[in-house]
Amino acid sequence: QVQLVESGGGLVQPGGSLRLSCSASESIFTMLRMDWYRQAAGKQRELVAGISSGGITNYADSVKGRFTISRDNVKNTMYLQMNSLKIEDTAVYYCYVNKVVAGKLSGYWGQGTQVTVSS
Repeated sequence: QVQLVESGGGLVQPGGSLRLSCSASESIFTMLRMDWYRQAAGKQRELVAGISSGGITNYADSVKGRFTISRDNVKNTMYLQMNSLKIEDTAVYYCYVNKVVAGKLSGYWGQGTQVTVSS
């Protein structure tokens, strides 16, 4: 069972920045894919950004050019640098990882961290 702990959320004004971290309880070197999702109040959870084990990244159109996902295999941590934040970025942000366990692809969620963008 992979334990994931997100941190770095908080209250920020529009146009501000935050960096989210997702720390894993084990090496992320073998994680096939690591993602950030978010869920705003009353809305479905949506994929924000993802990064493969090879470092290939993808982003939701709504965050392209503003958010950057990265991973540090030494620190077993994934990051989401969020710049030029907008009110509509307000949500609970979750990290999610995929890895192969006993020959099967398994997914694990963190507990989430609240990001509130407000003036």
